[in-house]
Amino acid sequence: MAAAQDRIERMVNDAVDRMKTSAAPMPVIAVGGGSILLKRPIIGASEVVMPPHFAVANAIGAAIAQIGGETDRIFSMAEMSRDQALATAKSEAIEKAVAAGADRDTVEIVEVEEVPLAYLPGNATRIMVKAVGDLKEA
Repeated sequence: MAAAQDRIERMVNDAVDRMKTSAAPMPVIAVGGGSILLKRPIIGASEVVMPPHFAVANAIGAAIAQIGGETDRIFSMAEMSRDQALATAKSEAIEKAVAAGADRDTVEIVEVEEVPLAYLPGNATRIMVKAVGDLKEA
């Protein structure tokens, strides 16, 4: 148990250090069920705040989370236009979000990434699209 506690503390200390924008100590807000495991002071924290209802933050986040769908494909721009490839990838991501339980009327594209692949023939481009929407009510 002590080894697990030590590892948790190291991970939290590292996370706080990465998030800080200066060397000065800063307040840390701890939420979620695991926050009760923070027994010793956090290195780099001026204080550790556990707001009311801190233990149920994960449950609340899960309850209001959106449903997502992603597509990650390689398209040949020799066979279709960039606009056609983007439209296809976006449509696939939307359909995956809907299939996962998202309400189609709320789904939106939140991320699009295009990476030209010079090492493949046919002017190949990798297109990654992420779509999210609210959970469809039954």
